[in-house]
Amino acid sequence: MRGIHPEGLHPTPGYSHVTVVPAGPTAHLSGQCPLDTEGRLVGEDDVLAQTDQVVANALRALAAAGAGPSDVVRTVVHVLTSDRATLGAVWERLRGSALGPALTSAATLLGTSALGYPGQLVEVDLTAALPEARPTPDNTR
Repeated sequence: MRGIHPEGLHPTPGYSHVTVVPAGPTAHLSGQCPLDTEGRLVGEDDVLAQTDQVVANALRALAAAGAGPSDVVRTVVHVLTSDRATLGAVWERLRGSALGPALTSAATLLGTSALGYPGQLVEVDLTAALPEARPTPDNTR
C-alpha cells in the first residue's frame, strides 16, 4: 500500500489523498455501528462512547477477515452532526485509538443528518487490502 499526496493539493491531517494498493483480495466491511454484542446501542447521547464501541466492532470485523488497521485502504466516517468541533472530536478519538492506523490511508469524514439506528451518532465504513489469501473462518456464510 502506498499513499500519495499530489502536488497542488492541500496538506491533510494524517490521511492520504490517494492510496494505491497492488491487486489482491480485499475485505469490504459493512458500516460499523455503536451496538454491543446483544444489539443494544452503546453510549446514548455520547458520541465519544459510541466512537469507542465502533472502534471495538471494527477491530473485531477486521480480525475476522484476517486484517488489521494497517491493512485498511479506505475509511469513511459518518457522524450525526453539522458541528465541526464534534466532527473533529470523533476524528481525534479515532486517530488516537487502536484503529488509528486505518485513518492514514484514503479517508473521508462526513457530517450527516441521519444514521440507521435510533440514537446512533457515528458509523465507520472500512475497506481493507488483505495481506494474503486466508482460509474462510468457520463463522462465515
